[in-house]
Amino acid sequence: MAEEGDVLKNLDDAAAPNGNDTAPVAGVITQYVKDLSVENPNAPQSYRWQDQPQMDVQFNIGAKPASDDVTEVELKITVTAKMEAGTAYIVDLAYCGLVGIRNMNEAQSHAFTYAEAPRLLFPFARRVVSDAIRDAGFAPLMLDPIDFNGLYVQRMQQQRTAEQGQGGVPAGDAPAGSEG
Repeated sequence: MAEEGDVLKNLDDAAAPNGNDTAPVAGVITQYVKDLSVENPNAPQSYRWQDQPQMDVQFNIGAKPASDDVTEVELKITVTAKMEAGTAYIVDLAYCGLVGIRNMNEAQSHAFTYAEAPRLLFPFARRVVSDAIRDAGFAPLMLDPIDFNGLYVQRMQQQRTAEQGQGGVPAGDAPAGSEG
């Protein structure tokens, strides 16, 4: 994978041609928390609850163009912890990265956007979620790693099956899932 400086240099339209201008280039330019919400709706009572929480973890991947060669990839994670007496906490995170992609065909670009970029962003998003839960007064939650490539392949197979069965009507672009 290219270093961040290489991605920025290779995405610079003013750069002088060097014979490598047709080489495929992709990488994360920057990453950031776009939106973070932490709810602790039953505090302080929830700190006395002793039962094991039922965890619901949902995630979704979205993307939108920021410029010709740059796409904003959004990894949305929602974690809800429910106990017998009620909801202990809810964390909603939209963690984004600007990814630069140049000289790739549509299939390669789509795979990078919806499989590789989320894989690169996930460890940082996981830390934000863990810290938010800890800062809300609960034991930190370390989300299990997610096989974004496997989910992407599965989603593309489902989409092809749906297109064949419904006369070519495409399904949604991004893989989504849950664990719990």
